[in-house]
Amino acid sequence: MREPIRQKLADAVQSALPAITRRDICLPAVPGKTHAVIGMRRAGKTCFLHQLQRERMELGAPRETQVYFNFDDERLAGMEAAQLHWVLEEYFLRFPQHRDRRKVTFYFDEIQVVPGWESFVRRLMDSEKVDVMVSGSSAKMLSREIATALRGRAMETLVHPFSFRECLRHQNAEPEGDPAFLPKAKRSAVEKRFAEFLLNGGFPEAQGLATQDRLPLLQGYVDSVILRDVVERHGVTNVVALRRLTRQLLGAAAGLFSMHRFFTDQKSQGIAVSKDGLHAMLGHLEDAFMIRLVPLHTASERQRQANPRKAYPVDAGLIAAFDRTGRPNTGHALETAVLVELERRKCERAYVRTSSGYEVDFLATPPVGKPALIQVCADMSDAETRAREFRAMQEAMAEHKKLPGLLLTAGSTGVSQAQAEAPKGVTVRPAWEWMLEGGGGVRGLTKNLSFSGTISNSKLTQDRVR
Repeated sequence: MREPIRQKLADAVQSALPAITRRDICLPAVPGKTHAVIGMRRAGKTCFLHQLQRERMELGAPRETQVYFNFDDERLAGMEAAQLHWVLEEYFLRFPQHRDRRKVTFYFDEIQVVPGWESFVRRLMDSEKVDVMVSGSSAKMLSREIATALRGRAMETLVHPFSFRECLRHQNAEPEGDPAFLPKAKRSAVEKRFAEFLLNGGFPEAQGLATQDRLPLLQGYVDSVILRDVVERHGVTNVVALRRLTRQLLGAAAGLFSMHRFFTDQKSQGIAVSKDGLHAMLGHLEDAFMIRLVPLHTASERQRQANPRKAYPVDAGLIAAFDRTGRPNTGHALETAVLVELERRKCERAYVRTSSGYEVDFLATPPVGKPALIQVCADMSDAETRAREFRAMQEAMAEHKKLPGLLLTAGSTGVSQAQAEAPKGVTVRPAWEWMLEGGGGVRGLTKNLSFSGTISNSKLTQDRVR
């Protein structure tokens, strides 16, 4: 076992880093913690570890101090927790000058394949002056399990599929400057790419694929989550009900989901499943980062639990992979993309229902700063549509302490007319412009409604690394 460890370490400190598209993600600025990189399968967690390696090297860290070690290797099959210290011993036998200098960072990928790895990491953080990053499949590294296993010693960083800006960067098409002042030709090009982003989504491997290749790829991702992160991990035996639940959530994105109604439908079709079992399945899908749920905004916990939640996939590209209507889903995809962007910006999210029954898609509360009401509408060129959306916003703003309102649309068509007719306090903007503002990292909700956040300090966040 020590020989393959020695060989892997030799490769780890000598090999060139792979080419990646730089992500607008940053680690929490809390010293002395293990950093756990989590997220749905295939969202780009391993590539983010390589980005962290590169960023530290750009700041002057020697190559041999940035040690990436992947435990998903057949030569390490059967490795036990008691043998994990060999990784440390073999490294410092080769580089004794770095011990106790707090210069070395270990990037442990797929470490969850070694049972009891948590005790090793805790001891490592207590006894050695090193930094530790861990990442792996969400089947064994779910958010709540990381918190339990490392007992307050870990900080989590959630990796989503590409944002729109990251997609443009991946395509070597990231615009410079304020997106609100792009030349007409560039605006049109960005809007075209945004329409493609809403259809194709942001999973890195899906970029640039033809439809006949992309859809099976994304469906395969979902199958992996179902089989490995839910069935194998949690011992779910009613796979038929689980697949039906998954298809319902992904095929009806941005819709209100009533567990009682879904349970009744399954019962009428002869599917034997309990309501408690369905609730557990829903929780497992959310823990695996595939589904995001948005509750009703209310001060009453009872009302929050009693009212249906809105369900979204973690990526808009999953909608087309599971929709069976054959109709365009621009509105649902746009709402999904906005929801995920708000999660990237670390906003708390709820939907609003006014006393007259109007609905506003999101009440977004940033970590620092004032909340905002956000409505999403694919096309604002129709007068009746504008009137309907403005009525909902106006009533919601009146009932929620006159919070500012932001109305996001898929493109620029109708935006000028809509802004001219908008009630006081409502800003109408193309969603792509809002998503791009700030130049990467954590950005404000609107130009006049920003909040503080952790901004990546990398000097190369604008560049694609080749």
